[in-house]
Amino acid sequence: MYILGLSCFYHDSAAALIKDGHIVAAAQEERFTRKKHDASFPKQATEYCLKEAGISITDVDSIVYYEKPFLTFERLLETYISQSPRGFTSFIKAMPLWLKQKLGIRSIIRHELRTFFEVKKSDLPQILFSAHHLSHAASAFFASPYEDAAVLCLDGVGEWATTTLWHGHDNTLKPLGELHFPHSLGLLYSAFTYFCGFKVNSGEYKLMGLAPYGKPRFTDVIKQNLIDIKDDGSFRLDLSYFDYIVGLKMTNSKFSKLFGVPARKPETDLGQVYMDLAASIQVVTEEVILKLAKTAKEKTRSKSLCLAGGVALNCVANGRLLRSEIFDSIWVQPAAGDAGGALGASLAYWHLGLNKPRVELAGDKDLMQNAYLGPEFGNSAIEPVLKQHNLKYRSLESAKLPSTIAELLEKQQVIGWFQGRMEYGPRALGARSIMADARPQQMQHTVNRKVKFRESFRPLAPVITIDRAAEFFDGCESSPYMILTFPVSRAQLKNTETEATGLELLIVDRSNLGSITLVNGSARVQTIDKSDNTLYHETLSEFEKLTGYPVTINTSFNVRGEPIVCTPEDAVRCFLATDIDFLVIGNFLVEKLDSQRIELEDQPNHHFPLD
Repeated sequence: MYILGLSCFYHDSAAALIKDGHIVAAAQEERFTRKKHDASFPKQATEYCLKEAGISITDVDSIVYYEKPFLTFERLLETYISQSPRGFTSFIKAMPLWLKQKLGIRSIIRHELRTFFEVKKSDLPQILFSAHHLSHAASAFFASPYEDAAVLCLDGVGEWATTTLWHGHDNTLKPLGELHFPHSLGLLYSAFTYFCGFKVNSGEYKLMGLAPYGKPRFTDVIKQNLIDIKDDGSFRLDLSYFDYIVGLKMTNSKFSKLFGVPARKPETDLGQVYMDLAASIQVVTEEVILKLAKTAKEKTRSKSLCLAGGVALNCVANGRLLRSEIFDSIWVQPAAGDAGGALGASLAYWHLGLNKPRVELAGDKDLMQNAYLGPEFGNSAIEPVLKQHNLKYRSLESAKLPSTIAELLEKQQVIGWFQGRMEYGPRALGARSIMADARPQQMQHTVNRKVKFRESFRPLAPVITIDRAAEFFDGCESSPYMILTFPVSRAQLKNTETEATGLELLIVDRSNLGSITLVNGSARVQTIDKSDNTLYHETLSEFEKLTGYPVTINTSFNVRGEPIVCTPEDAVRCFLATDIDFLVIGNFLVEKLDSQRIELEDQPNHHFPLD
């Protein structure tokens, strides 16, 4: 039985296909359209999922949308009415979209599928709806390796819910409590994201990356004025400081007056005060999450915790939660945001709607297949692209690739890595990655500014063989999804006593793994098991033979403002437009000639190739 899950029309549209409880394929629409955070109907992602399964849309038994639009519309109306006449401008802008599109989502889905796949309306499967936070909870628990777990979902807002607690057992999910809009930890964090000059729904990563450069001197101000946190982790916001309820901005003048500075304009210089604000809201966020986790433990008595929702992508908070030992283990859905809602909607219907049993998994494995759920391209599809661009390349046997790449990495070369099935979710995990030597401190600058074209403070993450992880990162036994932070081992740290502050800390040589060690001595770690990604694991092992370090940088294969590459054409374009030195794509090693450098332009939409 095939179930297709869909998320779209807000941000990060995606499609996910399951068969009898197994995940066949899942992907975000942005990877195909090349529009970052694309919110449009996921036609190409759906096309890919069906192709991967070898079926047509008429073979799908049910389609499940990841939230209930009428409940969301109810929230909007009640909010506007309660705040009237405030928010009239926002109301006027929002209503046409709702009346023309979002209230008729079932009809729109049918129209999009019927038109795109050229089938009769009568041949389309039934279309069902899952609640937003139920989709999040299902994506976390049913994809996890646990038979019993507490489940926390935290995001901006679903229909009404902003925070929910569940108890997952076997093939059931029992709701235990929720907090409602407008009181939202996700929206509070996004308000600071906006105030510090970053884009909401995408810049939260930047705010988290900026936090270590600041001092949390505004923590008490936030807790005394903006958020009232109870012992059980529940909270209320003082809404007089915010404009997101019915306005067109996240914060207002009262918010600015509280901190004594205006909202930072995007792309302007970062003052220390904004770093301190980032550090302060990070501390508050972690406090709320820890208290919620303690409540979850008390209510469920479970040994394990699952997390989903956009806030669950805060890997610093996740790392602190793990080290708190409130739970014996935690598992975070790698596609924790709205894209993962597509998968959660399909799993929710399979287990809760149809009462189907969980898939039996080996050992501590989860259902996600290391998030390698996207399209794959063989050498026969790759080589014509290389020839088309007149690239200098040579073919290597698979057995020789790891040692060849390790030698290049040891020589400080930056590698574009394109292998196997593309990742589902926001992290590159060894399929569409950029690799570099993690030891030189200056490599952070090289990758951020000359390859990724992004802010210099943005952290880079290490990838390490799982059997050696605990030697280099304290407490790190397994972290396959790069969604937890761990302290760098003391044996790797250097004398970090310094009078440097703010972004001056970027030039401080903090550890033997200088390019991935944050100023607080931690790192966002990905572990690689040989059985999950043999080629990547063997490359790290070969690098260890040369350097003594089974660890390299792993960052996503893209540049700032673009989605992670999907196709060979995407990979080649990114390779030629950056200072990446070599491209490893399939069995081909590609070297860039100076004359081949190009400038990135807007890329046209492209369907997933059907042949």
